[in-house]
Amino acid sequence: MQVVSIHEDVLVVRSAFWQTTCSIVHHGEETFVIDSPPLAEELESLPGLLESVGWSVSGLLATHADWDHLLGRLAFPGVALGCCETSSARLASEPGGAARELRKFDEQHYIERAAPLSLGQVQALPVPGVVEIGDAELELHPTGGHTADGMAIVVPWAKLLICGDYLSPVEIPMLSGGGSRSAYRATLERLRPLVEAAEWVVPGHGAPVDSARALAILGEDLEYLESLELPLARRDAEQQRIHAANLERIAAEPASA
Repeated sequence: MQVVSIHEDVLVVRSAFWQTTCSIVHHGEETFVIDSPPLAEELESLPGLLESVGWSVSGLLATHADWDHLLGRLAFPGVALGCCETSSARLASEPGGAARELRKFDEQHYIERAAPLSLGQVQALPVPGVVEIGDAELELHPTGGHTADGMAIVVPWAKLLICGDYLSPVEIPMLSGGGSRSAYRATLERLRPLVEAAEWVVPGHGAPVDSARALAILGEDLEYLESLELPLARRDAEQQRIHAANLERIAAEPASA
């Protein structure tokens, strides 16, 4: 696990598995933990990390409802979890789905955890919208295409965009259940002005990138979705597997998508 500070109020944790990111944002007396690393020892280290910098967790946020972004409750039991209304609806329609996917992951990789995942009460947040943190606000912007649900989070005073599973330097656009090529394109275009206004962008998978690199990735991702040809820097065996799955999903989409 790697921890970097990209602003005095922001720590970014990058997992050893899938390079999954978890962003910790602080302002005033409040701290939000956004998304989560998937490994048990990484989650167990988060409370100590916050204690080491003198921050106390106020709430958890998830950019979307994929199970690997929902594990903050394992690190901070009883802390409220917030997500956008589309993610909340998805979780309600898939009761126990995240816990089942986590068990499957743990069995496959021989991982033991101290407790099972229990999401408890999930707070549905209107998006577009804001969440107060201290005397400031986090901006919430809708995303979709990777899945049918999701939000990107702007931290205005840090000039930071936390975009979930978009704009990854290590992973091509992935069209998961409920996602679509047209919705993904629309999300990238909505993200463009947010990227242009940011200094740093934190993707769901991969190291934080500066605005210029994020804009280059955005262009590459739009080109990939148009041409369905893999970007030069993302052509390894795993990206080829994702690409093959994308082609199957695109073939099943309505012609207008």
